Amino acid sequence: MHLPLTLGTLSAALLPLTLSAQKADRPNVILLVADDLGYGDLSCYGAERVSTPHTDGLARTGIRFTDVHAVAATSTPSRFSLLTGEYAWRKKGREVASGDAAMIIEPDCFTLADLFKSLGYATAAVGKWHLGLGSVTGAQDWNAPLPQALGDIGFDYSYIMAATADRVPAVFIENGSVANYDPSAPIEVDYRKPFPGEPTGKDNPELLYNLKSSHGHDQAIVNGIGRIGYMRGGGTALWKDENIADSIAVHATRFIEKHAGEPFFLYLATNDIHVPRFPHERFRGRSPMGLRGEAILQFDWTVGQVLSKLEELGIRDNTLIILTSDNGPVIDDGYQDGARELLGGHRPSGPLRGFKYSAYEGGTAVPFIVSWPAVVRSRGTSGALLSQVDLMRSLGSLLGARFPRGSAPDSRDFHEALLGKDGEGAPFVIESSNTLSIRDRKWKYIAPGGGGPMITWGPEIETGYRPYPQLFDLSDKREAENRIETHSAEYLRLRDLLEKVVDGRYLQ
Repeated sequence: MHLPLTLGTLSAALLPLTLSAQKADRPNVILLVADDLGYGDLSCYGAERVSTPHTDGLARTGIRFTDVHAVAATSTPSRFSLLTGEYAWRKKGREVASGDAAMIIEPDCFTLADLFKSLGYATAAVGKWHLGLGSVTGAQDWNAPLPQALGDIGFDYSYIMAATADRVPAVFIENGSVANYDPSAPIEVDYRKPFPGEPTGKDNPELLYNLKSSHGHDQAIVNGIGRIGYMRGGGTALWKDENIADSIAVHATRFIEKHAGEPFFLYLATNDIHVPRFPHERFRGRSPMGLRGEAILQFDWTVGQVLSKLEELGIRDNTLIILTSDNGPVIDDGYQDGARELLGGHRPSGPLRGFKYSAYEGGTAVPFIVSWPAVVRSRGTSGALLSQVDLMRSLGSLLGARFPRGSAPDSRDFHEALLGKDGEGAPFVIESSNTLSIRDRKWKYIAPGGGGPMITWGPEIETGYRPYPQLFDLSDKREAENRIETHSAEYLRLRDLLEKVVDGRYLQ
């Protein structure tokens, strides 16, 4: 269904976009993916205890979406689906990855980076990766070029964290090799047993001088912070957490500057809000919410750095920026950083129930902003229902790309919704945690799932799992009442549709 040009609160016109115009003046594309940034964590989404002026400005020049979903409530499967157009749950081994995981996206997979590369774009990934490196899990030689890295899946340039900041190895990887490698301190990583003589957070808590653990995160110690996994060596290649955002911003803006004269695609994955939260000193004391609030400010600073560089180079107008997050927020995720105590009235998930790891909407509902000044001229919102898995087909259609047979099997084309021309979007989206959910604009079905109602290993989060099916009327954002008994027809409709998608019987 196509709505009139004035869509909801969308107030200004959209310039016509034709295929010939695309070919003549292809936009640069920046996919800016925050880590653990919640639906309610930005001031343009209603947050009052934190101000995000650069992100808010991006929303004012584009479209702020209110019903967009990550595929999964955790990072690795969410990012896999975004970059491949395939649901991560279709194959085992795509769950949250350890820092020594092998490449989860296989080299013969046609990725979002491959799509842009096929169109003549320069491509780069900068920041958090968390999708594995090397060809064999646990067998990487971090002291030499990795046999498989991002160059094998379409990225011309990469400067990445192997996994997350709370997992070793605590070094950046540039084009498949450890950045600033220190030959005097060869790197060893083990996720099974500690290295003799190396202190750990569990046995040497006195060495956790920057952040102490609240649960887990008590193995290797790097920069006075406990991590997941064991590591020794690294020397001058080891990162300092307070400088991670600067490193990511510098390498991202350098790539933009280098390729300002040609179309480029930048997958920019920030780290800030993910634990351990340890932002740069210049952000300290600027948020009443302490380290988590300061991390949000640091994220917004990175957005500002990117926008400033684009303006400086005179390429902002023809740069399509999509800003989103990989999953819902989490408050205490393993460190004593005051996030829970200083939260005040802030609601990281906004009006939604649930957080990261949860089957409720707060687990996958994410901020989503589209800004492309040369084409999308608006200062409004869109309620179109969208999933990140659909970005690959949507962007491909927008740019006139060709897809190899069998690629992006779960991705659908909703590029008109991205541009604000279609206010409906997808007929349904699928969400995953430890169970699968399916929802349309009105109803949500959560399939029966194992596990208790609360996470037992750390954060105080409702899982949403029940041994019986659940149906929620989404006009109640708290998902408070199971409507199975009173709306059995809606339950059966969504259950059957989910089964068709899982079995590959759903025809788009």
